Amino acid sequence: MSDQKKPKKPSRQQVYTLLVEIGRKDGDGLPDKATGAALMCFASGIDEAEAVRETVAILKQADTNPLDVTGYGTLAEREEEGHEIDEDERALMARALDENSVIIAQMTPFFD
Repeated sequence: MSDQKKPKKPSRQQVYTLLVEIGRKDGDGLPDKATGAALMCFASGIDEAEAVRETVAILKQADTNPLDVTGYGTLAEREEEGHEIDEDERALMARALDENSVIIAQMTPFFD
């Protein structure tokens, strides 16, 4: 037997940009008078559906109430559409890919 390791297969994971709307739930951590919030997330997944499922599952574990998810695609797809993506955003996307995780990049509470 050879002691050589097999070359690692390239990951099929990609990072997707998701906008998640959440409603109120006890213990959600939102400001007192907020009616909900929008969360900009970067989530890794083999496809966008997996990234959405993982994001919703994590947000539910964090005692939030996900209501709707809008996908904006991968970094390459967003660049093709002409989105401006700054270095901070790119760094968070790289971190989500490296850690195979969901990163909440921004939270905007909604008020009446």
